[in-house]
Amino acid sequence: MNVVVLGAGVTGIATAWYLLEKGHQVTVIDRAEAAAMETSFANAGQLSYGYTTPWAAPGIPAKAAKWLFRPHSPLILKPDGSRFQWQWLMSMLQNCTTERYQTNKERMVRISEYSREMFRRFEAETGLDFEGRHKGTLQIFRTQKEVAAAAKDIEVLAEYGVPYQRLQPEECLQFEPALRHALGKIAGALHLPNDSTGDCHLFTQRLQALCEAKGAVFKFEHNIERIEYQGRNITAVIANGQHFEADRFVCCLGSFSRTVMAQLGLDLPIYPVKGYSLTVPITNGDEAPVSTILDETHKVAITRFNDRIRVGGMAELSGYEIKLPQERRETLALVVQDLYPQGGDVAKATFWSGLRPMTPDSTPIIGATRYENLFLNTGHGTLGWTMSLGSGRITADLVSDIVPEIRTEDLGMARYA
Repeated sequence: MNVVVLGAGVTGIATAWYLLEKGHQVTVIDRAEAAAMETSFANAGQLSYGYTTPWAAPGIPAKAAKWLFRPHSPLILKPDGSRFQWQWLMSMLQNCTTERYQTNKERMVRISEYSREMFRRFEAETGLDFEGRHKGTLQIFRTQKEVAAAAKDIEVLAEYGVPYQRLQPEECLQFEPALRHALGKIAGALHLPNDSTGDCHLFTQRLQALCEAKGAVFKFEHNIERIEYQGRNITAVIANGQHFEADRFVCCLGSFSRTVMAQLGLDLPIYPVKGYSLTVPITNGDEAPVSTILDETHKVAITRFNDRIRVGGMAELSGYEIKLPQERRETLALVVQDLYPQGGDVAKATFWSGLRPMTPDSTPIIGATRYENLFLNTGHGTLGWTMSLGSGRITADLVSDIVPEIRTEDLGMARYA
């Protein structure tokens, strides 16, 4: 079959890879000048299979109300003038019950654990270098209340057989020796040994090269103008005046999936939740992180690349506009300097912001639509890279009329009916 994939972020190119493996002809269309230039460009760098957790959780509404008035808040809410923003927020609040949290957590862990296996197979097959490290994630808690709250997540980890280890503050040093400067600020921790790290932008661009070697065609700097259809079939995507016809189409447009799919009457509940990152040059490798640290209080991740530290976090709901406010940079700098004061030169850091495509239940939308030849693989939120190979393989199977290796019936748009 001839398949057109919309979007050349990590999710789109992962989907293209598995479609190519099944023998399809693949064309990938993206408005940017190269692969992974938007959300996949400078994310936190985590392959956080064990830290797969819905944002909508019991107690979050009360926490969010406090966060909004806190200096260096992990949550920023600014009205964007749309009714959809408030509809999305209300839908997210409805998912903050214990029952829905457990349902959403199970779905997310199912995808993430499958993606972990796909990454294992992929690395064994290709040996692709993306500055990857397989040294796990250390989630640190600054209060005993946070330590106690982690019990619910641990129950799901145990249910799925995801390895973990509870740690006392001093035990953190066996995984992150440079945290010795901050031990007095840590109440406890959780270590997830199966998690990994790496440069998502580098990974995606090198995966693109592998796809091209298999015959994929990439059309960059192509803005999608409209989608043509007859009845329940998509006939063509029009981009830069060109008609791209195909047997099947896959939407992997991240935060812009909603706006593009709206012309087809599809109401995707995906909101662009803004995140920020700093990329800090390492000045002292022994005082820098070994792998990834998640600061539960600030909701900030600190990740080690070869010669850089990536610091990412925060959730800002303010629409599609990208800005780089100084106060967001200060929050990221505060956390990395608090935990790794001698690791890197924050003054020389690169500041970035991107839009995470978030659903109200934190679970991506993967599967068919009411159009017989249109499929979705979008809405991964903060876990786009973590879930990329898993969701890409699932989508390629569905497009190819193959039953996926894991359950998928509750991952599509039908759950919002």
